[in-house]
Amino acid sequence: MARQYFGTDGIRGRVGEHPITADFILKLGWAAGKVFAKQGKKRILIGKDTRLSGYMLESALEAGLSAAGVDVYLLGPMPTPGIAYLTQTFHADAGIVISASHNPFEDNGIKFFSCSGEKLPDETELEIESWLDRPLETVAPALLGKAKRIDDAAGRYIEFCKNTLPFSASLAGLKMVVDCAHGATYHIAPEVFTELGAEVIAIGANPDGLNINKEFGSTKPLALQSKVVEVGADLGVAFDGDGDRLIMATQTGRLVDGDELLYILARHLKEKGELTGGVVGTLMTNLGIELAFKELDIPFVRAQVGDRYVMAELQSRGWLLGGEGSGHLICRQVQSTGDGIVAALQVLHALSVSDMQLDTYLQGIAKMPQALVNVRTTANKDALLRHPQIMQKITEVEERLQGRGRVLLRPSGTEPLLRVMVEGEQEEEVQMLAEDIAELVTQIAG
Repeated sequence: MARQYFGTDGIRGRVGEHPITADFILKLGWAAGKVFAKQGKKRILIGKDTRLSGYMLESALEAGLSAAGVDVYLLGPMPTPGIAYLTQTFHADAGIVISASHNPFEDNGIKFFSCSGEKLPDETELEIESWLDRPLETVAPALLGKAKRIDDAAGRYIEFCKNTLPFSASLAGLKMVVDCAHGATYHIAPEVFTELGAEVIAIGANPDGLNINKEFGSTKPLALQSKVVEVGADLGVAFDGDGDRLIMATQTGRLVDGDELLYILARHLKEKGELTGGVVGTLMTNLGIELAFKELDIPFVRAQVGDRYVMAELQSRGWLLGGEGSGHLICRQVQSTGDGIVAALQVLHALSVSDMQLDTYLQGIAKMPQALVNVRTTANKDALLRHPQIMQKITEVEERLQGRGRVLLRPSGTEPLLRVMVEGEQEEEVQMLAEDIAELVTQIAG
């Protein structure tokens, strides 16, 4: 049974347009409350990023959950992984995140965590959707859910992040730029690194409800790169709006993506003898990273794009480490979900233990040029992927690459986009081929 509203990362859309409207989100809160209450679960946490629309959606969810007889604990602005952690420590039955991650402020979304701090299984999301078709019925007045605000949520999560490192670990002597994307990490990430001894220059840390991800953060890294060079920092880190993505910049301003950070984490664990099994990447992981893992004798497999699929592959194999080039990095030995701050700490610890600069640690990688072109379309993406002309074009490009590269078309799970990726040995060639395919897709999509 196909999901009607839930995508790869919850429910997402433009605020004021269905389904991100006050009335629908109220009904969603009620539906989720009915599902959890039916299981005997009646305590749910709600956190959000810094979007202005978060106030409206938070109130709507609170009302819907209360109508279903579920108690609500409000966390305020909090990174997505922080909500996953606090869901566990408060012994809550579920956690709800109000965020559209790296999208602009006009968008927002809702995603859920289970009591174990992991994404809800598909069957639970489908059950929630089934309740959306029923009339909203409020429980008896004496059974309505209560709401309480948690005042020390940020402090609890800060301590958790610090404790993912050995007690003796220190960032003393490290000068770093921290870009918070004007998002949910703005009051947490700078504190974490400062309390561990680093000299922190924070940017993108003044949210106003409208500037989340605007010219700052992991998807707009130029500000980070420039600031690192300007202040002579050792490196820089950038998160996205909800804090589950991480990218870094070297002291020369070179960008280090999630693929490369995954390599650092895997190599460090391998050298310590603490790498369980291998590493899970995605269909988008650069071929050069796969070859680098092979050189280190580290098993590597690819999952579908999306951190939920990376997590599912890790769980099925009993492995601990996985991630995406976009910066979703899962370190299951210390956190139940992708966590930008925690991943950054693991990378910084690896650099400290090895006494290496970021540039030096990456010398074992020879990444292949990879071109990515997004085609914005509201057309049926599955039909486009099966279109004979597009399939023929992909075959022609693959034949031209002669086994020295890859072609991948995939729909975005969070935006109305079809992503075209071509990977090969020559940068100009793969960019041209990706644009050729994208042009054909655009023409056919109309």
